[in-house]
Amino acid sequence: LTATDADEGLYGHVKYSIKKVSDMASDIFHLDSETGDMTLLRSLDFEEGDSYELEVQARDGGGLYDKTKVV
Repeated sequence: LTATDADEGLYGHVKYSIKKVSDMASDIFHLDSETGDMTLLRSLDFEEGDSYELEVQARDGGGLYDKTKVV
């Protein structure tokens, strides 16, 4: 994931977090709060679930944020 902020210094630093996630998805996906890289903690299994939905938030150093849905 990528979010940008035109501010410099602390106010331009963006951190990422998962805000809403199902119990099953929380055991599968990891979001790096500094880089926005999303990785799998284990292999996906179609028999367990055929899709996953997460709400991810990007927040700058000034407290402003936006969110998006990752499916």
